[in-house]
Amino acid sequence: MNRSALVIALACAAGLVAAPVDRKDVEYGRADGKPLLLDLHVPDGQGPFPAAILIHVGGFDEGSKSTNVRPLFDPLTEAGFAWFSIDYRLAPAVHFPEAMEDVDSAIRWVKANAAAYHVDVSKIAIIGESAGGFFVNYAGTHETEATRVAAVVDFYGPSDYGKLALLRREHPERFNMATINRHAAHGGGIHFFGVDQLDEAGLKKLHALAPITAVHKGMAPFLCIHGTKDDQVSYEQTTEFCEAIHQKGGGCEVITIEGGGHGMGGWGAPEMQHWKPEMIAWLRKTLNPK
Repeated sequence: MNRSALVIALACAAGLVAAPVDRKDVEYGRADGKPLLLDLHVPDGQGPFPAAILIHVGGFDEGSKSTNVRPLFDPLTEAGFAWFSIDYRLAPAVHFPEAMEDVDSAIRWVKANAAAYHVDVSKIAIIGESAGGFFVNYAGTHETEATRVAAVVDFYGPSDYGKLALLRREHPERFNMATINRHAAHGGGIHFFGVDQLDEAGLKKLHALAPITAVHKGMAPFLCIHGTKDDQVSYEQTTEFCEAIHQKGGGCEVITIEGGGHGMGGWGAPEMQHWKPEMIAWLRKTLNPK
């Protein structure tokens, strides 16, 4: 091969390496004899890139990796982040421990495959909304060496499901009970945690699983994003959670969406869009990407 041809070949190879990568339905694990899948995006360039693992909403019985967290794709892509949006097992087929195992498996998979996708393992964030917010809150307060990440972003996720369930029962006028009851009828809500009644035993079980009760010193920093008019997960779930983190000496910041309901997809008003640049700024500050 002459020198000119070699230069062209190397340039083409470099271009292929540098091209962004977008893949769907990548298997990150198996459970119950079926694959667990994720969609991913990796920026162009050599990296290593900061990365986000996305866990979707859906009341524990609905939702998908390709639809519910879609508003996150463009801000993260434009900011130069790799991202991995996961599906996990849903109710009524499974309950809490199994779905949480899927989230943990995804974190371990991203770390194990970091070199292949040019990910900086020291700069991984987990981002979840609603049910996914519960999962990231739990992961961030129950971290192990294998599942520890550098940052946690919670969009309107419950931090104390027992307290939330009691509030829904006592003040149904504050909530969208039609949607809440639909999820419950399909194994979501308190049933996802193996609880059928809000009696002493049921509340004890929910309390034991509440992320707010597991807050401790040394956790990764949290960012919580929540609307003040949320009719499924009360705004106080976020403020009380952040306060508990502060009391343990941890880092937690809140982005408040004034008048915002449940779901980032409904935050269409221009004055509500500030969460996007503010989230990216917090991630950049917290992960300190190159």
